[in-house]
Parts: sequence; C-alpha cells; structure tokens
Amino acid sequence: MLRIVFMGTPNFSVPILEALIENYEVVGVVTQPDKLVGRKRELVKTPVKVVAEKHGIPVFQPIKIREDYQSIIDLNPDLIVTAAYGQIVGTKLLFSPKYKSINVHGSLLPKHRGGAPIQRAIMNGDKTTGITIMYMAKGMDSGDMLAQKEIEILDTDTSSTLFERLSLVGRDLLLEVIPKLINNEIVPIKQDESLVTYSYNILPEEERINFENDATTIYNQIRALLDEPCAYFNFKGFDSDTDRIKVVEAKIGSITTFKEPGSIVGKSKKYFTIACGNGTTLDIYKLQPFGKNKMSATDFINGGLRKYWKEN
Repeated sequence: MLRIVFMGTPNFSVPILEALIENYEVVGVVTQPDKLVGRKRELVKTPVKVVAEKHGIPVFQPIKIREDYQSIIDLNPDLIVTAAYGQIVGTKLLFSPKYKSINVHGSLLPKHRGGAPIQRAIMNGDKTTGITIMYMAKGMDSGDMLAQKEIEILDTDTSSTLFERLSLVGRDLLLEVIPKLINNEIVPIKQDESLVTYSYNILPEEERINFENDATTIYNQIRALLDEPCAYFNFKGFDSDTDRIKVVEAKIGSITTFKEPGSIVGKSKKYFTIACGNGTTLDIYKLQPFGKNKMSATDFINGGLRKYWKEN
C-alpha cells in the first residue's frame, strides 16, 4: 500500500487526513507545535495531531522543519501530502519520496498564492474560488498543477464556512488525483506567472474597520475574518483596546446617509446602523465587546450602546 506522510495543522486539514487514513497507509503526520491558548495559557494540540493520535500515527512537530526533517525522510514515504501545514518546507524533503510532494491549496492558482487565500478571496469580493492540487516546489505555491476544482463564493460565506466547504472539495479531489498520479496518468500544467497574485497572512491592522470605506468593502472584511480573529471597531472618542468591539454578524444597510462615517444613524429591536463611506450603511446584528461574551445588538442597545450613543 502507498506510504504517505501527511503535513497539516488546522481543521481544514482534518477531512483530508481522515480520507488518507481510510484509503492509504499514513506512516507519519507532521504538524505545527502545540500552542498556549487563552488566559490560562493551556497547551492545545492542533486538530491534525488529535486525529493522528486517535489512529496511533506517529506525530512530528518540528519548530523549524527546514532544519529538522531527517526523521521524516527516514519514514521512507512514497508520497508527501500537505494541506495548510504552515511552514516552508525545504526541497531536500520535498523531493525525497518516490512520487515527490503534493499540496492541497485553497485557491485557483496562480491566483492567491500564500498563507491566506480563503480569507483574501472573500475580502477581495471574489465570486469564485476553489482547490488546486499541485506539486510542491521551492517557490511559494509555485509548483506545477495536477488538478483544480472551482466553487462559488456565496454572499453569506464567511472564512469558516468557506474553509469547511473547500476542505471537502480538496479531500474528494485528492482521492481522484493520487491514483492517477501514481499511474502516471496526469500531465502537470505549469502556472502562468503573468497571472500570479499573492495572499499573505492577515495583519493585525487589517482587523480594524475603517468606516470611511463603503459598506460592501466592510462587509467583505467582516466575513473574511469570521469566526477568527474578527473585525472590530472603536466608536468615535473611544480608541483604547478595552473599547474594541468585534463584529460577529452584520448586513449591508438598506438606507443611505451622508452623515460622518462611523456615526450611529439608526437603531431597531434587532440591530443598529452605522454610517459608512459613499453614503452607504452597515447594520450590526451581533457583536462582542472587549472582555465580554458575544451578544445580540438588542442586548448591546439596551446596555453598552448608551455609553457610545451620547458621543455620536
């Protein structure tokens, strides 16, 4: 049976790993080191590690895989499969298996190379995205393509829902590709370098909402950052970290106003409305003030909003 080493870290990787375990011999799993999470600083295993341990598969968690990879080569895999691993892998490891190394990437390459293709696709307002399975190469997401599958980005999609959908698409496409790959039935396609775009990881400053932008741009930002880390704003006059308010659910508003962006211009039983750029508005339905649980706009209107309403 084909011997596979799998490399992945988040929930996106889990259905792909589970399918490989069911159909092939997974001789090792490589994932990111465990992280300290929350106020109690508890050490949390990656989702991929949890699955691997459940099936009794050896787990490797190198801090820098470009320096610490020999134990993986010693497993003598026929193929390495990666899916959202999170580190750059050196070519000596990539080219060591008989069938080399392939990656399940969450975009239609050569568009959206990099670490945040799904978030960036939503943030950019893309209407479609997909999965590309490709050979891994020295350059970031630059390898020859083996297969692609396109899907629609729904107006209601968040990064979480799109991650989940693409993970299943990647799983199914990978199971189609592997038999063809080992039987030499695929002709790899080189990426068109003139069409390359990059989707780098989200920066902390990109989490803050700028109400000078139009409502569609802000709505896409909010969806792209759900469920984590969440886009946030500070009401005018309240700019400390402890006054950050994360937006958990919002919709593009139906009214037009040319009041100052960031001003509250209306409220109802279920939401309150904030002015945005170009006369547009955003309705906030659910949010999370700093240090508190998520709450409906109704609860916030009846409590915390009074503090900000006076200022606006």
